[in-house]
Amino acid sequence: MKSVGSKALNRRQMLRLGAAGAGGLLLSGAASSQALPTLLIPSSTPRIDPLAPVPAAPVTFTAPGGIDPTLFSKAKAALDSRNWIQHRDFIGVADFSESSADPRFHVVHLPSGFVESYRVAHGAGSDPAHTGFLDHFSNAPGSEATSNGAYMTAETYHGKYGLSMKVRGLDWSNNNAESRAIVIHNAWYAEPEMVEIHGKLGRSQGCFAFSRKDHWTVMNRLGEGRLIYADKVA
Repeated sequence: MKSVGSKALNRRQMLRLGAAGAGGLLLSGAASSQALPTLLIPSSTPRIDPLAPVPAAPVTFTAPGGIDPTLFSKAKAALDSRNWIQHRDFIGVADFSESSADPRFHVVHLPSGFVESYRVAHGAGSDPAHTGFLDHFSNAPGSEATSNGAYMTAETYHGKYGLSMKVRGLDWSNNNAESRAIVIHNAWYAEPEMVEIHGKLGRSQGCFAFSRKDHWTVMNRLGEGRLIYADKVA
């Protein structure tokens, strides 16, 4: 039979261990917090805090929920092989195996694994029959096709579709992105109503085209100097 003194000692040990564990969680939460880019969001646009619904402590994962594990592995490898990319908190992963009717552009907060997913259009040259599915990639000038590979987000500018963001192709498969004027922009043919009416989005000329609402959020999450990886694995 254990003595009362022994029980009190065990209780004190448990309290000390509990306090230490709580302190560890607080430190982990502080380490995982990242400042979000805020330059692009106008004051009238509702702000979504991607850190609010996730655990304070970072989680271990092979692939965030909703993303093909093989595709995410390729995206993570593309980031890991480019240690000169300054910002490594968020990454964009475009899964062009999926239909344009589906939210297939994933913005991942890497410290936590939290994911936000959005619909994105692909290029007309990649889907000449307009099935809603990307048939093939092309890097050729004038192809109006989507290119696969790793991109880095660059500066914003005001163009045909308002505030847009340039991207730079980092692979042989998309190194013509700048000369082809491949950018992130909003478009009428990427609005949700297109899916409701036609069952798919319209097609871009190779750009990452989003609805007006989603394009603001994606640009705000990624900002300048972050990686986007686009491919299809099925």
